[in-house]
Amino acid sequence: MRELKIWRGNAYNERGEQQLSGYLDYFQIKKGYMLSFNFNKNKKVGMKDIMLGDKLLVEAVV
Repeated sequence: MRELKIWRGNAYNERGEQQLSGYLDYFQIKKGYMLSFNFNKNKKVGMKDIMLGDKLLVEAVV
């Protein structure tokens, strides 16, 4: 399962993570990917793993 988002702040990003977690529950999948497009000048790019319960979200910020 993949999700694409535009960075609009931490709260928006956390809601996106919860949304992806809900999709994973629905499809009974344990791993999902989220790609966040961040257009801020001082952005922190890279990848990180996020554990939400028993699910793994791999998030990449570009």
